[in-house]
Amino acid sequence: MKRYLTTRRKIDKSGIRVYSTTYYPEIPIDNSDIFIYSKEGDRLDKLAHSYYGDNTLWWIIAKANGIRGKIALEPATPLRIPGKITRIIDKFNRLNKIG
Repeated sequence: MKRYLTTRRKIDKSGIRVYSTTYYPEIPIDNSDIFIYSKEGDRLDKLAHSYYGDNTLWWIIAKANGIRGKIALEPATPLRIPGKITRIIDKFNRLNKIG
C-alpha cells in the first residue's frame, strides 16, 4: 500500500491539485500484538517489512505507538507491533471510503 495510493486528490479554489486528508484508525491493543525493543538501525518501514511482508505498512506501527514525523528509531525504543492488520486495513479503507 503506497503512502499516497489511496489518498484522494482534488482541485482547490485556485485550480491547484492537492491531496485530501487521509484518516488513520485507532489501533487498540490486542492479544495478537507483539512487543519489542528497537535495535540499532531499525526503521518503521524495515519493521513493517519484517513483520508484515510489506514496507508500506509502516504507518500501522507508527500509529500504534504514537510516532509522528520520523521513520528511523532510536535503539531500545519500546514498540508495539499490531498483529491483526487485516482489521486495521479494513478500518483504514472504510474511513477513507476506499473500495
